[in-house]
Amino acid sequence: MDVNCRNQISGKLSRILFLSNGVGVDVKLCHLLNAIFYLVFLLLLLNSYCIHFPNQSEQKNSSIKEMVECFCYHLAFTPFMATKPFVTRAEQPIAPDLNADRSVFHRGSSSFSSSGRRDLVFVVNPRGANGKTLKEWKKLVPYLRTRLGEHYNICESLTSGPCHAIDITREAIREGADAVIPVGGDGTFHEVVNGFFWDGKPVVNNDGDVHKSTALGLIPLGTGSDFARTFGWNNNPIEAVDRIAKGLRSRIDIGVVNKENGEYHYFANVADIHLSAKAGFYAARYKRFGNLCYVIGALQGFIGHKNKDFKIKVDNGEWELYPQVTSLCIGNAKYFGGGMKIVPNADPSNGNLEVVILQDFKWYDFILNLHKIYNGTHLTVKNVSSRSVRSIEVEEVSSSGSIYVQADGEHLGFLPRKFHILPAAIEMIC
Repeated sequence: MDVNCRNQISGKLSRILFLSNGVGVDVKLCHLLNAIFYLVFLLLLLNSYCIHFPNQSEQKNSSIKEMVECFCYHLAFTPFMATKPFVTRAEQPIAPDLNADRSVFHRGSSSFSSSGRRDLVFVVNPRGANGKTLKEWKKLVPYLRTRLGEHYNICESLTSGPCHAIDITREAIREGADAVIPVGGDGTFHEVVNGFFWDGKPVVNNDGDVHKSTALGLIPLGTGSDFARTFGWNNNPIEAVDRIAKGLRSRIDIGVVNKENGEYHYFANVADIHLSAKAGFYAARYKRFGNLCYVIGALQGFIGHKNKDFKIKVDNGEWELYPQVTSLCIGNAKYFGGGMKIVPNADPSNGNLEVVILQDFKWYDFILNLHKIYNGTHLTVKNVSSRSVRSIEVEEVSSSGSIYVQADGEHLGFLPRKFHILPAAIEMIC
């Protein structure tokens, strides 16, 4: 079967399914057509990889890319997926507006109080999980007020766009909030973590009291919630409120990425490089599909992917060569990608970063070992290595400038990059 024939088949299937999804075809029949589409798509994909074009890799990659795009295009119209438009965060983080209005708490149900009660600032992304986060938050508020209202002022603030949570957090800390608590997924949590710092230093309250610190909390409700998994927390908001009420706190480490312009970017979970970062970059386009977005992102990431030779310097030592790197993950916590236990030895309170390197992986190696990556047993697989570091520098040998870097799901540009750990940097409600 030649490439034109395959593309015609996949294109016709996509058009048939698109029409059936939109003109009232019986739901059971539509689901049957969906299943047939997925089966044919996988057969075509295997046909392209395993049989045809042995010496025409560029043509093969183009063929597969077109089929995957057709597959993803079809997914966008499946009847059993969410149908509301979705909003993704900016591919490049937007710098905070230093002249912006800082009265961020006026949009919530209460503002900071001068009473003796402590202030809890809940940062809510109303677009998180396709609007589900806001709905769940509204359901939670009555219980939250009953459980916490006697001892705390409940301050709600809805974010209005990318990086707004950073501004909200900095203002809350400066005003002396007892805790800032993101409500949502890893994206909102990541922004709040970055709000604890400014120009490479921790943000302090306006009184200048370094002994009075604002704590970080979490009510996991969004897509992924990978950081919460390290602590064994699920997406039950009632349990999260109960944790806040108990008031147990412990300091956690924070990872730092040095950006090209000299600025710092902070992460609490996992930073990753090359294939996994590229897959995460693509996955951001499909957030409406929940955790399925990571699978779609991985499919697109593998198209045209080539392993690369890296140079790595650990703890200011000598440069080491790592040939044919597929992915390099730097973990402060254990999980990424919607539940993959990629850095099983990571501990956000041990003062180290845990580095896992996958070398010379092919697409079928990833498929065969996917279950091990999810349960954290992949460190015994051939060409997988792990080590503990306090700092690490990563460069590509050929310096192509095309190797993706991300942290906690946020695209941070391309190699080279430096990473290091800030031990016990933030007090966490746990």
